Amino acid sequence: MAKIKIDAERCKGCGLCILYCPKGCIAMSRKLNKRGVKPVKFKAGSGCTGCTFCALICPDCAIEVYR
Repeated sequence: MAKIKIDAERCKGCGLCILYCPKGCIAMSRKLNKRGVKPVKFKAGSGCTGCTFCALICPDCAIEVYR
C-alpha cells in the first residue's frame, strides 16, 4: 500500500489534492500551520494506490508519494 507525505508548512490549503484524489485519501487538517492556514493531511489506512495525482496537481510541491 502506498502512502503520501505532506509538508504542512509548504501547504497553503488550496484543496486541489483533495479534489483530485480518486480514493479520498486526503482531508483538511484542523490545525493551523505557521502561515496561519489549515494544511491538508493524509488519512492513514485509506487505500492510497500511489497514483501521484495529488503530487502532480499540488502548486506548492508539498506532497511526496511513496509506493
